[in-house]
Amino acid sequence: MQTLTPAYAGRSARYVRHALGASMAMLIAAAASAANITRDEALALAFPGATIRAEQLFMTPEQQKRAAATGGVEVSSALVARYVATKEGQAIGRAYVDTSTVRTKKETLLISLDPAGRVKRIDVTAFLEPAEYHAPEAWLRQYRDRALSDDLGLNRAIRPIAGATLTARAVNAAVRRVLAIDHVLEEGGRS
Repeated sequence: MQTLTPAYAGRSARYVRHALGASMAMLIAAAASAANITRDEALALAFPGATIRAEQLFMTPEQQKRAAATGGVEVSSALVARYVATKEGQAIGRAYVDTSTVRTKKETLLISLDPAGRVKRIDVTAFLEPAEYHAPEAWLRQYRDRALSDDLGLNRAIRPIAGATLTARAVNAAVRRVLAIDHVLEEGGRS
């Protein structure tokens, strides 16, 4: 039977730790990238069988101010990228693209709404922060069927994410911003 010297055993243990660490990092990165889907995939999941029309709208300065006041969040751009889903000639929902900085890097969400302007689903289409800060799908599901209200916030109707506070804040701000923009745009379309 061969015995290992203490120096060799130490190197061997370090090698195993490094190999396991590298494997875990690759698995986390793969899981995070697998969680990101394309816009087309997200739209198909949100509105199966619907016809999707892309729109680029420009809010007036007044609409921008109203959206910021309504949502209680910054609305820094007048440009709105949205998709309108129709089925058999009837609008069945809208989806908005929201890109914001989480910590130092960008996250892009596709936030889909039902015809009444409530959250239908949230899909992460790009997340450039480290994988450990990625919001889990189960956490994002908390927003389903929610409308804009004072209760739509962290530590209120929405549970925070341990270890990813900045992600939780960024997602919550994005949802509030999209709901407020949708409210202002749809209100303008009805008058």
